[in-house]
Amino acid sequence: MINSEELQRIKQRFSIIGTSPELNRAIEIAYQVAGTDLSVLITGESGAGKENFPQIIHQFSARKHGTYIAVNCGAIPEGTIDSELFGHEKGSFTGAHEKRKGYFEVADGGTIFLDEIAELPIATQSKLLRILESGEFIKVGASTVQKTNVRIVAATNVNLPEAVQKRKFREDLYYRLNTVPIYVSSLRQRKEDIFLLFRKFTRDFSEKYKIPPVSLTDDARAVLESYRWPGNIRQLKNITEQISIIETDRIISGEKLKQYLPDFGTTNLPMVYNSSVDETTFHSEREILYKILFDMKSDMNDLKKLVFDLMKKNPTGYNFAEETSQFVNKVFTSPSSYDHVIHKESFGTNEPEQIQDTVELLEETLSLEAKEIEMIRRALEKFNGKRKYAAQELGISERTLYRKIKEYDIEK
Repeated sequence: MINSEELQRIKQRFSIIGTSPELNRAIEIAYQVAGTDLSVLITGESGAGKENFPQIIHQFSARKHGTYIAVNCGAIPEGTIDSELFGHEKGSFTGAHEKRKGYFEVADGGTIFLDEIAELPIATQSKLLRILESGEFIKVGASTVQKTNVRIVAATNVNLPEAVQKRKFREDLYYRLNTVPIYVSSLRQRKEDIFLLFRKFTRDFSEKYKIPPVSLTDDARAVLESYRWPGNIRQLKNITEQISIIETDRIISGEKLKQYLPDFGTTNLPMVYNSSVDETTFHSEREILYKILFDMKSDMNDLKKLVFDLMKKNPTGYNFAEETSQFVNKVFTSPSSYDHVIHKESFGTNEPEQIQDTVELLEETLSLEAKEIEMIRRALEKFNGKRKYAAQELGISERTLYRKIKEYDIEK
């Protein structure tokens, strides 16, 4: 246990705001484990502030005068991650014009923070396990074994036990990393800290932009503390900055604050999961989008068939526009219930007539690869070639985007 004075000094030193017991416990564990060389696994939601704890561990350890390197594993392309972590020899691959040291060689005697550890490829995971067990690694293109003395602290917002079950993460590596677990609670689990953080951010932005700080009415504070904050501290900081810059009235009401929380009041209910469904059918949002496009294409083909028949059969006085409008409304309001039946009463008879599939229609090609390339190009153009933001727009990791660019030979 550390006393309250030492705890407060740690918070001030690393700019940590909050008084919740969950936060204090996480800081206490980081402080106590710092004096050892044990591996630490930090878990918690994205934006919860996990990046502070590796620095606490490093600064209060015997390695504090050594090198500290923070590595975002999800931001390094899969094809180059081994070179980044372990280094490479000259000529070991195309573009390797000179010998290069990797992070584990540079940080010898220090600490490496591996953020988004779940994004590591399986092959790289096995090499990381070897470093954890023996301190040994081999550079890309080399044949000699090198030694390193590095403290590894890892972090993830992924459920690693679940990833282990799905064979996306090595079980032995998980247990080796999880020697000392630290859980960083989400902001909605630390409601007593939300207003403290808001007040800290308003003061920071007031100094940064030379403007008066904003304040909240009582109902605004209630809104602030009842919101779920799915983006945690990062989202709170961004919204506080928006309010500080945009609002001319420096006293913010509850209704005004809700305008910056578009999903305020919505309930995130759990999804009913059917284990009998083949997970590979809809393993990504992209495939769901393609399915919707195919369904729309089918509807449009039905519409074109109807229009073609009506144009051939159109007698004098027939209201072509009205009949087409009724069909379109029927297709897109209840696509599963229409039966493609046109009643002849519109043509002066009461008997229904079934549309025969005798009209040859030109089928439009819809290539998944072409659509994917088009989406990637648009995202890159939208953000002027910045892959990080393009990947966020597409809903994929930066490493996956890099692989797709190489695979489709997309010019940046």
